[in-house]
Amino acid sequence: MKYFYHRFINNIPKAGLFALLSYTQVFAADLPLTINIIVTELNDISGEEIKSADLAEALTNKLPSVSIIRRSGIANDIILRGQNRDNINITFDDAKIYGACPNRMDPPTSHVLTNNIESINIIEGPYDVQNFGTLSGGVKIKTKKPEKEFKGEVSANFGSWDYRKLATTLSGGNELFQALVSISKESGGQYQDGNGDDFNEQLSKKIPSTMVYYKNDHKNMDAYDKSTFMGKVFITPINNHQATISYTANRSDDILYPSSKMDALYDDSNMLNLDYAITNLGSYSNNLEFHYYDSDVEHPMSTKYRNSSGLSAVNERVSKLSARTQGLKIKNTFEINNRIDATIGFDTSNRNWDGSYIGYGTSSWITGRKSIDDVDTKNKAIFIELNNTYDQLTVKSGLRYDDTSITPSGTQTDNDYSSLNGFINGIYHLSNTTNLFLGAGKSSRVPDARELYFKMAGMNPNMPAPESGTPTLEEVKNYELDFGIENNYDNLTLKTKLFHSWLKDYIYFNAGKMKNSFENIDATLYGINISGLYTFTDELSLDFGLSYQIGQKDDALTGQTDKDLSNISPAKMILGLTYEYASNSSINAEAIGVDSWDNYDADNGEQHIDNYAILNLKLNHQLSKNINLTVGVDNVFDETYSISNTYKDLILLTDGSGDVMLVNEPGRYFYINGVYKF
Repeated sequence: MKYFYHRFINNIPKAGLFALLSYTQVFAADLPLTINIIVTELNDISGEEIKSADLAEALTNKLPSVSIIRRSGIANDIILRGQNRDNINITFDDAKIYGACPNRMDPPTSHVLTNNIESINIIEGPYDVQNFGTLSGGVKIKTKKPEKEFKGEVSANFGSWDYRKLATTLSGGNELFQALVSISKESGGQYQDGNGDDFNEQLSKKIPSTMVYYKNDHKNMDAYDKSTFMGKVFITPINNHQATISYTANRSDDILYPSSKMDALYDDSNMLNLDYAITNLGSYSNNLEFHYYDSDVEHPMSTKYRNSSGLSAVNERVSKLSARTQGLKIKNTFEINNRIDATIGFDTSNRNWDGSYIGYGTSSWITGRKSIDDVDTKNKAIFIELNNTYDQLTVKSGLRYDDTSITPSGTQTDNDYSSLNGFINGIYHLSNTTNLFLGAGKSSRVPDARELYFKMAGMNPNMPAPESGTPTLEEVKNYELDFGIENNYDNLTLKTKLFHSWLKDYIYFNAGKMKNSFENIDATLYGINISGLYTFTDELSLDFGLSYQIGQKDDALTGQTDKDLSNISPAKMILGLTYEYASNSSINAEAIGVDSWDNYDADNGEQHIDNYAILNLKLNHQLSKNINLTVGVDNVFDETYSISNTYKDLILLTDGSGDVMLVNEPGRYFYINGVYKF
């Protein structure tokens, strides 16, 4: 398999990927439309992604434009088309939650389980004015809704390395009231890579310092333990009115992060969503919606399980952080001249971030030192969005004005930002089988509190805490052009999309600086994405995807020479062959191949990574009307490989020569899942 993948990648050189655009249009001259050019929609996530709680891993296996930054068995971060962190806007039922960890141990995607997700919409580009800070893309996650009919399901899942999960969901109601309750519990041991090495064994092979190894009484502990609850209520008090109340709780304990100096003692999060919608108020309001949300995260990370904390953790160090986000959005949708759909709205939010250090024994002197000093990021915005239809042409446009203030509680400087952002894009129905897409937009996002104000604990009680944050940062601007074409024949659907992004004042980490390590730079990012589905017969189909992007700084950073942007994943290909041999029963073979990581930012800690190709197999069988069984094996050939690079904006372990530790992906993984529905 590696041979065929390598032949494929090597015969599509970097520039040659763009030549595929011309080829695909000749091949797909007459095609039927099923793929949305602007938004990629993933459905039935709860039914398909049953292996673990990690939504990031589910996304990277489904979309060639998504990769992950591997940190642990769960709670991994995503890269979307060369962008990550706050450059991607992630929402849950239109609400936001931000992780508390400055080292991204608890990214937003880690606070919801796949079994609670109904669908996900991926927006690539600056085509969203309804949400604050959509710089280069958005991930809009919709969770399950309650139904009137009483329904339920119970599932049990088991896998390699002691993975086990139990979950149940109940839903029901009447015309006035519907409710849904979902509960889950799961845990997993330390996975082993293709060499058979668990977390501690990977550490001992790559890092010479025994101080960061796991203690003898902890080196075999589970990698994580996770419990979740989701409750949602729909109330229809009168006709045309609907109230929605939902609450999600996530409790994760003892999460191990082998390439970091610390592990998470726990990650606790809560998300409250309140929504009230009124429809058909009159000619000036088809839908009036009030939406309030409140989310919070508490995250202490500690050296407790490492040798560095000493006997009985007497010298333990803890970095304890919390985050809370509150938001209110009011929007009204109406029609103009029975042709233009218009949405106007007001959006406001406050993101609070606070963190401090705690030390014991010889580390007690760090107690009370602040990492992030109770910072508030307050945003107010107004927006308008128009959707016009002219025969064969559909035009969508949007405009948003933001006013943002960032205020720390300590002596550091306040920051204020204002911006006007917008977009226009159009879909031209060239024929019954072909659509063309062209879009242009400008978006921005403000620096976060870590980039502005973060302080390390330091190594000396007599010296001030080192400041890696840079309080003078400008907000990031993205100016982008997109072109796409989608086609559909009787047995083939195809989407091809090109983009070019000019990033101004892009926030970047300079590993050569001892202080104020973040700086604004200008950069360029461009690439191509091809995806589609070919149906051989009613039972047999092939879905495919290919993604490639290039990122370059306009000028190298101060004191550096490398102009490659970080986190720009190499060419990635996904092929999925599905055979449906009976109703609700199928066999799936999935091949994922990624080119070698040859263009990387060596000055800021990245390194060469070999290409890889893996094969995943899955059998889904409907045993009866109520019982479904799934068995599968991932990484069939037990390959040893790494998927994410080592950009030093994350604080990771380094070896004696200064190379950052790469975490290998899981080796061969077997799993089985049973679901009973009633």
